[in-house]
Amino acid sequence: MEAVYVDKNLELVKACMQGSRAAQFELYKLYAKAMYNVALRILNYEEEAEDVLQEAFLDAFTRIIDFRQETTFGLWLKQIVINKSINYLRRRKMEFVSTDEISEVPDEASFDDYEVQLQADDIRKAIKELPDGYRVVLSLYLLEGYDHEEISHILKISENTSRTQYMRAKKKLKSILEQKGMRDE
Repeated sequence: MEAVYVDKNLELVKACMQGSRAAQFELYKLYAKAMYNVALRILNYEEEAEDVLQEAFLDAFTRIIDFRQETTFGLWLKQIVINKSINYLRRRKMEFVSTDEISEVPDEASFDDYEVQLQADDIRKAIKELPDGYRVVLSLYLLEGYDHEEISHILKISENTSRTQYMRAKKKLKSILEQKGMRDE
């Protein structure tokens, strides 16, 4: 069975394809906040997230004719935002710890499932303290819903490295939260 995407903003997209500035502005208003948050979770810097947001919309509107409606406009735009955010990180020369030489990586399920009941703000603050590599993999996996295979393609790292970064990010996040007195109850 083939997936069918219903894009409730298809009329706006079609108007954009015909050059409507008003339609572009409406799409911007609809998606800007969510796309900014995606970029911010990856980049951790408001200024860079704002730059990525502007560049992503510029790209999307410039290439809107290439949008084939195989997915929703929002998903298409989100992929542009993620790719641009990753490119910003690469320009910062972010380094992922390579784990290709490690033969066995523990399965996530066997790793301590640290489930903590905290307010979202506390967790967001702790995530911001993670090193770039950890934060990006954790955000893409937990918050954006990508699996390790997809993350490995996006970041151009091995699947093993993605899993290890995620595992280490969870461990580091747990440590940060414990240091702040937030314990697993």
